[in-house]
Amino acid sequence: MPVLMCFGDSNTHGTPPIVTVGAYARYDARTRWPVLAAEALGWELVEEGLPGRTAQFADPVMGAHMNGQDGLKIALQSHGPIDYLTIMLGTNDVKARFGASAELITGGIASLLDIAQSVDMQTRHGGFRILLICPPPVLEQGPIADQFYGGRARSLALPTPYRALAKARGCGFLDAGQVIGVSPQDGVHFEPGEHGRLANAVAGALRGMAG
Repeated sequence: MPVLMCFGDSNTHGTPPIVTVGAYARYDARTRWPVLAAEALGWELVEEGLPGRTAQFADPVMGAHMNGQDGLKIALQSHGPIDYLTIMLGTNDVKARFGASAELITGGIASLLDIAQSVDMQTRHGGFRILLICPPPVLEQGPIADQFYGGRARSLALPTPYRALAKARGCGFLDAGQVIGVSPQDGVHFEPGEHGRLANAVAGALRGMAG
């Protein structure tokens, strides 16, 4: 049975739209898109979603461990062998405190691909394929809107360089913003139905990669 690892942030973890800042919540396994995608494929799943994770930044508020580069190394060395890896990051990178352009954020994704496609990691797992997922654009509204000042414009600019990077690196690509949208409640997270729609799209993309 193929093994799928889903690596990402709170939207991979299954965080529902925020109502009360600081309150922890998580959708159950019957709702989260990685679980639903793996079930649709009949594959084994490794969930690696961390709320607040970025593609490359140590967060001055949430901690240095939010840098996804160290997290990906740990995840790939903690599990295995895997056959497929999805990466969906960039939402937190558009926060105002990082001041990152779409090009800089894409550079962080490139660093993650450098890690995942390295000889060491590929050899460790016997080779695995990667699906890069561009997250849907954020809305600057709701209880955490202040953190995402200017984030919508930055996130709207991500699909084009993400797609080009995926092509250059020989990865699959999915623009999640063409499939789902974020909740108007907090402008960042997904409603339950969107998890189901994303799961179907991811399963379809991975099925196509599996050939």
